[in-house]
Amino acid sequence: MRKRAKLLAFGAAALVALGLAAAGRAWAQDDEGPMASVKVVVVREASGKPVKDAKVVLHPVNRKGKATKGELDLKTDAEGRASVDGIPYGSIEVQVLAPGLQTFGADYEVKQAEVEITVKLKRPGGQYSTYENHDDKKPQ
Repeated sequence: MRKRAKLLAFGAAALVALGLAAAGRAWAQDDEGPMASVKVVVVREASGKPVKDAKVVLHPVNRKGKATKGELDLKTDAEGRASVDGIPYGSIEVQVLAPGLQTFGADYEVKQAEVEITVKLKRPGGQYSTYENHDDKKPQ
């Protein structure tokens, strides 16, 4: 029974790896133009310390500014770094998610062979409550 479980786990890992590779190739093949290497560095805003195991999601953005089909999911290493090659020139949307920190999202232009993006994640902010008095926070 252990052999079968190991074989299934190996098969699942291989399918995930092939799926990520195929997604990256399919995304890159959408545009036959120049390709770039994109590196994302994720740190905590307050301390500058790297954020390990943050999920980094890249979406191509169309000319109307909307994210399109085909996303690429990455994870940061112990130094808060994640990278991928074969990203076509143009706009990409970068989302970063990490437990205990605010979700980040922004669009970036890929116009050169190597692009490095530094993301500074903030601590979560307070939630808005209708039960609190907000009169002192109204704009004047």
